[in-house]
Amino acid sequence: MSASDPIATLPHESDQAVARDHILDEEDRLRPRFVRQVLDAVADGDDEAARALVETLHPADIADLIELTPADERADLIGALAGIVDADVYAEMNEHVREDMIDEMDPQQVADLAAQLDTDDAVAIIEDMEEDEQRAVLRAMEPDDRAAVEEALTYAEETAGRLMQRDLIAVPEHWTVGQVIDYLRSSDELATDFWEVFVVSPVHHPVGTCKLSTILRSDRTIRVDAIMLKKQTLIPVGLDQEEVALKFQKYALISAAVVDPAGRLVGMITVDDIVHIIQEEAGEDALLLSGAGDGDINEPIFDTYKERVRWLAANLMTALVASTIIRFFEDSIERLAILAVLMPIVAGVGGNAGTQTLAVTVRAIATNQLTGSNRWRAVGREIRVALMNGLTIALLIGVGVTVVLGSSQLGLVIAAAMLTNIVIAGLAGVLVPLSLERAGADPAVASSVFVTMVTDSMGFLVFLGLATAAGLVP
Repeated sequence: MSASDPIATLPHESDQAVARDHILDEEDRLRPRFVRQVLDAVADGDDEAARALVETLHPADIADLIELTPADERADLIGALAGIVDADVYAEMNEHVREDMIDEMDPQQVADLAAQLDTDDAVAIIEDMEEDEQRAVLRAMEPDDRAAVEEALTYAEETAGRLMQRDLIAVPEHWTVGQVIDYLRSSDELATDFWEVFVVSPVHHPVGTCKLSTILRSDRTIRVDAIMLKKQTLIPVGLDQEEVALKFQKYALISAAVVDPAGRLVGMITVDDIVHIIQEEAGEDALLLSGAGDGDINEPIFDTYKERVRWLAANLMTALVASTIIRFFEDSIERLAILAVLMPIVAGVGGNAGTQTLAVTVRAIATNQLTGSNRWRAVGREIRVALMNGLTIALLIGVGVTVVLGSSQLGLVIAAAMLTNIVIAGLAGVLVPLSLERAGADPAVASSVFVTMVTDSMGFLVFLGLATAAGLVP
């Protein structure tokens, strides 16, 4: 193997991979022993040893290391790793931990940090700061960087305008391939990370794109408009980031142009940003369904308390509704105590059935699988599924109660109540989020409270009502 052969570098890269295996576990998480080694070195004042342990790590792993460090030890760790904890590490860091770190910096330090980042990452650092601190940081930034960040901050949060990068490559449609290549080599100020070149009209409207592979394989004399792809997915600057992620997923995009209301090219979004959005949105919907807030273990305790307690209070109200229904049948329960044992089963299974349907419906709404054109077809589908589930569970509980308690009449009553409540749960699980979505509310936020209220209340009402009507109570 010759020295010039690129494959000759593989043993060295393999050695690095082996070294990383001692640091990361099989799921690419930092091993506790490694974290302890680094923190012990910092505590002993051996910054050189700490740096030697950390310097080979990816920025995302260094960010994880800082997040795994107790809050009161993070400042010492970052001080020991000066020069290693760079802008890329801050870009990968958990937002709550990053906010704590940023709070310890002066405006000039934050400005210097933001200047090293892509616009979208710089905005992520600055947007959550207090207004006076934000102004101080912006004043400390270079004019070009400040203008880009200020423009981004004019767009609503969680939109393409906040997400996009301003650094992109755009060329006129009349240029040749040779001109494009020479332009890309002409300046160190151009974007460094890109996969395609955007082709624009004289008024800066995007008219096509050229992949880098196409440019490199084409003759220098060929015009760009002869090899560009005219069909492209344009992202409106005000589009919600969740909709942006759906476009990337649907059309398998690597990057996409962002346009302002006049159709001018103002930025681009790349797939690495979308991966974070998809993860964030998916986790957010799951947590909203449970009322757990951000669900971030680094979130301040009082913020977590505020998010969770309001939903627990709402659940208390729904529980009181169910308790009121039980109170109407107090005499029946006193005369036939077995009703008190069986009625939570009806409500509990109904609640689980409603939660299943609710989770599927909210996901379908979030991914645009469920729209106005197939809304009622989805409702019909969930009714059929609920009927099938209801008949199966009703049969099992009916036979079980008949055999164990020796009462076929009670078995029929609980079977009928179970079937009815599962069907009601299925309807509530699909109709509640659809109704909230049509009313302009986020179906992931409030749906679970309403569905729980319906399944608990109706479960108790139907079971106790049927038991009373059937004359089971002496």
